[in-house]
Amino acid sequence: MASIDHLRSGQPLNTHINNQNESQSASIATDSSKEVQKPRNDVFSMSDGSRAISAMHQQITNEGYLDNAKIDAIKATITNGSYKVDADRLAANIMKHEDELRSFK
Repeated sequence: MASIDHLRSGQPLNTHINNQNESQSASIATDSSKEVQKPRNDVFSMSDGSRAISAMHQQITNEGYLDNAKIDAIKATITNGSYKVDADRLAANIMKHEDELRSFK
């Protein structure tokens, strides 16, 4: 029997068990006071921008563009508080990367 919450919310009752997922079907209680649960059909998809970023990350990783010594030096300056941000250079790099992302579309 369905709970009153389902009736108030207008959600349809799910009384059909899908045989695609045997383990989930076996875990559904046979007690008539419990609700029948529908198997979940989760879907994952990436946006075009996410795919572009992932492709650039993979390219950087594969081609060895990373300078670990430079990365460690930057981490050290951030940790000790002496890192200074060049706002103009940062803005120029952001615009450059935005243009690169647009070119993937």
